[in-house]
Amino acid sequence: MEERNGVITMKGNPLTLIGPGLKVGDKAPDVELLDNDLHPVSLYSFQKKACILASVPSLDTPVCDMETRRFNEEATNLGDEVAIVTISMDLPFAQKRWCGAAGIDKVITLSDHRDAAFGKEYGVLIKELRLLARAVFVVDRDSKITYIEIVREVTDEPDYQAALTALKTLV
Repeated sequence: MEERNGVITMKGNPLTLIGPGLKVGDKAPDVELLDNDLHPVSLYSFQKKACILASVPSLDTPVCDMETRRFNEEATNLGDEVAIVTISMDLPFAQKRWCGAAGIDKVITLSDHRDAAFGKEYGVLIKELRLLARAVFVVDRDSKITYIEIVREVTDEPDYQAALTALKTLV
């Protein structure tokens, strides 16, 4: 599997990403993740919608918490033609607990803990930590990637406005 060094850092220290460096225009890979009730979910089940796929290291960290809450707020104004999915290595039970405590009701949380399929296929698996890098992929109804942001410093937030602008051009 391809390894990419120095694409991201954590507190200034370079980390290694496993998987391909996807590009705008690429077909979004289909992977199977687990929902909060341990049911398998294919990313292609969202094909009828424009999607934000946001990967985060862990919902139980301050920046991931802020990011997911922000996307949840934004989702209230986006309508049914859009899905915002947050993917982490957190166990489904932890995601369910966190969503309940945080009042998350618009963002869908999916777990990649089982085999890191999303991380490997989207090129965001951090080799040193077995966590996902902070990244945002906007995917159209034909599963084509129209926007990518791999956040350089893992402890920084993504560019919400750029991601939302890219998403809104699809609806």
